[in-house]
Amino acid sequence: MRPTLRKSVFFPFFENDFFGKDALANACHYENTVGVPAVNIIENKDNFKLEVAAPGLAKEDFKLNLENSTLTISSHKETNNEVNEEHFVRKEFSNFTFSRSFQLPHTVDQDKIEASHKNGVLTILIPKKEEAKVKEARTLVVN
Repeated sequence: MRPTLRKSVFFPFFENDFFGKDALANACHYENTVGVPAVNIIENKDNFKLEVAAPGLAKEDFKLNLENSTLTISSHKETNNEVNEEHFVRKEFSNFTFSRSFQLPHTVDQDKIEASHKNGVLTILIPKKEEAKVKEARTLVVN
């Protein structure tokens, strides 16, 4: 699996140029936080692939929304465990919520986006339009 391009001296704002800035990072002024899954963004000649690391979440826990070229990935999972023993009651509950938004470039085919989930990784394939795909080099003949 290839690493995500992050802001650095060599690639400043590379990820943001294509997909826009993460909405939560804008609001809180930080990007990598506990509770916000990491996202790998991989580009090849035919598509973009987003890999969201979300162990412990099932495919039913995700909500994907596409509106005005903005792809939003969100999840809300609530757990409530209660143990009643003879002399005590123990309650444990947790709430896990996140939302990440990505501004899609106009070169993608939004009607053919696919998502799958396997082994704690949500994978989203975003195909490029035919006219946006890199054409193979060819030699031209001078007449």
